[in-house]
This record gives sequence, structure tokens and C-alpha cells, in this order.
Amino acid sequence: MEMEEVTFFPQGDHAVAVVFNNKINRQTHSQIRNFSSYLMGNSFDGMVEVVPGYTSVTVYYDPIKVKSVSPYEEVVTILKKQLSRQNERNEYPSNIVTIPVCYGEKYGPDLSYVAAYHNLSEQEVIDIHTHTEYLVYMIGFAPGFPYLGGMSQTIATPRKDTPKVNIPAGSIGIGGEQTGIYPIDSPGGWQLIGQTPITLFDQHQAQPSLLKAGDIVRFVQITPEKFEDWEVGDHTWR
Repeated sequence: MEMEEVTFFPQGDHAVAVVFNNKINRQTHSQIRNFSSYLMGNSFDGMVEVVPGYTSVTVYYDPIKVKSVSPYEEVVTILKKQLSRQNERNEYPSNIVTIPVCYGEKYGPDLSYVAAYHNLSEQEVIDIHTHTEYLVYMIGFAPGFPYLGGMSQTIATPRKDTPKVNIPAGSIGIGGEQTGIYPIDSPGGWQLIGQTPITLFDQHQAQPSLLKAGDIVRFVQITPEKFEDWEVGDHTWR
């Protein structure tokens, strides 16, 4: 895989940021995903955790277990070798996850605002939001919170001036040029256009987060009746 020059930066005394470039796009994401997967399958002595981001991979390590006078330099040397070894790896297939959403009214109290902001009908906003495939770039901010890329700029809407103290889990929001899903009850300032009955984060599951980096998300509209009939804790779209 052809890639631009990769740079390395220390993150304190126990981590290295491997920066691929400063562009958030699918090519960069693919490089980050491939390298993260390769590292997790080919760890080195002292490696603790691999955390992918928009344009970088942060590798955490235990400096005591890295047998070197300069642990950072040793880890960078190892990572450079790992990069050269995985350059020809094939792309990893993406999982497609369909997320049912009940839009508007009590489920999406800000849908009318988003529609009025763009001089669109509420259904036009819904149609635009559901006729796009979204790439999960990474998980962060809150447990299971997906950073999604791909939203149409025609419905990009500024965040609220005053954030809400509590947003219900499953709420679908628009914040600027991004859309996202609140996996747990939490504060937030995005414009809420809908809600999903699917559980996105369950700490009791072997894989707590329903979504992971590299997944493709598709939103599909459901009725309030379907939302209310959904089985509590159900992770699947039926």
C-alpha cells in the first residue's frame, strides 16, 4: 500500500503517536485501520494498547518492559519495521451495520429546527440523512460513541448555543458537519433529529461497543410503534 511519509511523536514517556497525514479521508483511515490491526496481531514486548484516531495511531507501551536505554527510540524503531512489513496487506472488509431510527417529535425534538435552518421539509432532512453510508472513523468521547464521516453538507447545522445537561442514549444528532449517535445518557450540544432503540454500548457484553472503526453505518427510518415495540437490550436490526 502506497502511503505518504509517516511521522512519530512522543506522547509522554509511555506512548508514541504514529501520524500518517493531516487529512481526514477514507484512504488515511484505511492505512490507520490496517496498521492498527497488524499491530494488534503482531505485538511487541511492552506494548500495552493501540488506539486509532482520525489521522494517527497512538501506541501505548510499558517503558520498563521495553528493554532499552531509550524506550521511545526503541519503540519507534520497532514501529518503523512493523510499517514496512504490513505495507502490502490487503484491505480489511467493512461490516455494514443498519441502525433503525425514529425521527422527529419526542425522539428528535430538533428535526424541525434543522429543516427550517435549511428551508427543507422534515421528511427531506430524513431522506438526506438516510440515503448516505457513513464510515466509522473511530470510537471515543464517550464509551461506544462513533465518529461518523460522510454526512451530506446540505443538512450540516451548527451545534446548540447552550448544551443540554442530559441526552438520552440512542439519540441521533447533527453537530456542524458531522452526525453521530449518543450511546449512553450524557450531556451534549448537537441538534437531535431522531433516536434508535438499539443498544450501542453494553459493558456486560464481550464486545461492549456495537460499532467499531471501519464499520459502515446505514440509517433506516422506523415508526414510533416499531420503536416502542423494540425489545430492550436488542442489538440487532429486524
